[in-house]
Amino acid sequence: MQWDETTQDKFKGMISKIPVFHRGITLEVVTKKAEESAHLRNSAQVEEVDVVSAFFSDVPSPFYSMMVRLLEQSGFDYRKYGYPKPQG
Repeated sequence: MQWDETTQDKFKGMISKIPVFHRGITLEVVTKKAEESAHLRNSAQVEEVDVVSAFFSDVPSPFYSMMVRLLEQSGFDYRKYGYPKPQG
């Protein structure tokens, strides 16, 4: 699936900051989830909202704070998409 160029650049930058032993699985899982999200939105390309949604849907709680920090450092504005979602 096609990716928005800016989104892909930010995603690659973020992946490069993830500890090497988690990098491969993160790349695989988040790419798959982001592409599924774009498909569900009937979009021809993966956009920022899809990557953000993918990260928030599959990151185990022990890595949550690191994920949020890396999203911010990589230029992803997750708050404009309503993340983090309220609990309950």
